[in-house]
Amino acid sequence: MSGAARSARPLRAASAGNGVLLILIALLIALTLGMAQLEPLFRALFPDLGNPLYARDSFLNLMLAHIGLVLVSSLISVTIGIAAGLFVTRPVGREFEPMVSSLAAIGQTFPPAAVLAIAVPLAGFGFTPTIIALSLYGLLPVIQNTIAGLGTVPQTTLEAARGNGMSRWQILRRVELPLAMRVIIAGIRVSVIINIGTATIGSTVGAKSLGTPLIAGLVGNNLAYVIQGALLVGLLAIVTDLLFERLERRYAFGV
Repeated sequence: MSGAARSARPLRAASAGNGVLLILIALLIALTLGMAQLEPLFRALFPDLGNPLYARDSFLNLMLAHIGLVLVSSLISVTIGIAAGLFVTRPVGREFEPMVSSLAAIGQTFPPAAVLAIAVPLAGFGFTPTIIALSLYGLLPVIQNTIAGLGTVPQTTLEAARGNGMSRWQILRRVELPLAMRVIIAGIRVSVIINIGTATIGSTVGAKSLGTPLIAGLVGNNLAYVIQGALLVGLLAIVTDLLFERLERRYAFGV
């Protein structure tokens, strides 16, 4: 096989991947804006249900509220996680690495429902306790991958940077972070995907999200509501994952 043919294969794969991503984004938007158009389908699938289409709020409002929960909680998780990872990989904070990793692990293994139960009496119902639970739950992948990514930077590269007269800040900004960024983004990717799914439980304490039709369906024994909410959550997670995959590739190939 010629070199041209070998180089064309990854390009074709990337093009096909982009096509799938565009189709999924279009499907997500179409379902978010036009779920009501599927009411005849849900009536046919669930003839015993009096209300087969969730109509207490628009799916667009639920989607925007869900994305807002994920964005705010992920921003908090990423900010704290990267800062903690940077701190424990510096000489001054290296001795705290086991403690920070253990605390982050506890935050993820502690059930989000339990965090909500503790946070509600302190912060009330709705947005705030949900953000607390999601932020704690998303910390571990960010901290672990920040530590792992910075740990993969070759010592020879660091020594060469010091030999060129770079300060510690310049080495971190120009050498360590660019080389570790792909691994760090992989951790952020896991954290965000976890939060997309976990954000649905916020509806149990009054937070508006795509979990609202899910909870309503479970409480009211309405499978159609559950399918509608789960379909949008699943598509949102898949689309977000594919977008992060492309971001990782950019750092992998330096483009």
